[in-house]
Amino acid sequence: MDLQICVGCGDRFTTPVVAPDAAVLVCAQCGHRQPFRRLPLFALTGPSGAGKSTVGRLLTPALGDLAVVVEQDVLWTAGLQDPADDFRLFRSTWLRMAAMIHQSGRPVVLVGTVVPAQLERLPERAFLGDIHYLALVSEPEALRARLRARPAWRGWDERRIDETLAFNDWLRREAPTLRPPVELIDTTTLPQDETVRAVTSWVRQGCADTEQRSLSVMRP
Repeated sequence: MDLQICVGCGDRFTTPVVAPDAAVLVCAQCGHRQPFRRLPLFALTGPSGAGKSTVGRLLTPALGDLAVVVEQDVLWTAGLQDPADDFRLFRSTWLRMAAMIHQSGRPVVLVGTVVPAQLERLPERAFLGDIHYLALVSEPEALRARLRARPAWRGWDERRIDETLAFNDWLRREAPTLRPPVELIDTTTLPQDETVRAVTSWVRQGCADTEQRSLSVMRP
């Protein structure tokens, strides 16, 4: 179900209008009101080399009863690699995709590098509930060693490594000040299974908090 298409008149809109008191899309063309599921999104982010992809592969069995785990780069295709406005088309497409998956009743864990400013300002943000951000980071020299050890075909020259380390340092420094703030897990010496458990706990707690708030609203 593409939430950007009105099921009443078939009009397609670029700026969704959501009723202020409910998860209901309101068509500006015909006024049709379409209820939808507005679930949380969990963004597992961080620099390359910190462990996102490795952990992401292990999250599916750990969260299979609760959430859908998807790798952001699977949509990194030629048609979505337009750099305009910080790759807005790519990020907007992911918000739409997550919202469609949410209609099945399960929240999405999106694995890939992203920061709050890249998602929170988009019109498609209205389709989602809370977006939770958790970044895997590392001590600089450990991260440099991991990136240098990657196969040559992946193109990790020293300039690219330095850029990634700069992002890693920025994230470690600024994460608490971002809006919303980004939680951090340092994977420098943390065993892989412990990282997976920590991320799994983060997702489950976020879902439990959302359910608790929903119950509180429903109580008379």
